[in-house]
Amino acid sequence: MGECWSVGNDNVGETVVVFYLYIGNPGGGMKILLVEDEQRIAGFIKRGLREERYVVDVAGTGEQGLFFLSVNAYDLIILDIMLPDMDGVQLCKDLRRKKITTPVLMLTAKCDISDKISGLDAGADDYLTKPFAFEEFLARIRALLRRATDVKTTTLRIADLELDQVSRKITRAGKPIVLTGKEYSLLEYFMVHANQVITRTMISEHVWAEDFDRFSNVIDVYVNYLRNKIDKGFPRKLIHSIRGTGYVLKEK
Repeated sequence: MGECWSVGNDNVGETVVVFYLYIGNPGGGMKILLVEDEQRIAGFIKRGLREERYVVDVAGTGEQGLFFLSVNAYDLIILDIMLPDMDGVQLCKDLRRKKITTPVLMLTAKCDISDKISGLDAGADDYLTKPFAFEEFLARIRALLRRATDVKTTTLRIADLELDQVSRKITRAGKPIVLTGKEYSLLEYFMVHANQVITRTMISEHVWAEDFDRFSNVIDVYVNYLRNKIDKGFPRKLIHSIRGTGYVLKEK
């Protein structure tokens, strides 16, 4: 059980945030850029996404969002249409013109069909009107991330290791494995990119936030934590080091 919010504006322009409870265990672990100038709304969304194990950077303006996109790789962009320095629809058009293909979920208080059509025609992948239920918001995020990574199921598998992105249950040869939030995020990133060499820079950009110290040994420490839980006691090792580069999750 967790918190869910309806977030939006009332008919006089005041910010409205309504709390209620939902039952469920959405998945997470990917890196998201939230472009939202309303600090209160951005704070609630960021907190909710982090509780679901997503890594979140927040930009308060379109210009700041463009800067973040120029220096970081993201799995999803959540874009408010009404920004102080530029129109979100135009920003989305600019992203597509620059060949940035990252999925975009647009948020707006505008509910006219013409507004939705403008957002989708600008290159957005989905459109959500404020106020919205946070549970639906999370479901749309999961769907966009699955579509972007060509993952059509919520269960990731490699060899006898399984990870359910909805329940966040992990098993190896049928044996349950308990992970911390950060360990889960790291393993999910490995499994989404199974059989691919993952550099430490890629891990820092996707599993940790913008303020992460990339010169620390935290990544190696967490990989060792994972090895102790995922590989220890099993004859076939799945997490392999690539000297001078990073790691790869593979069967052999």
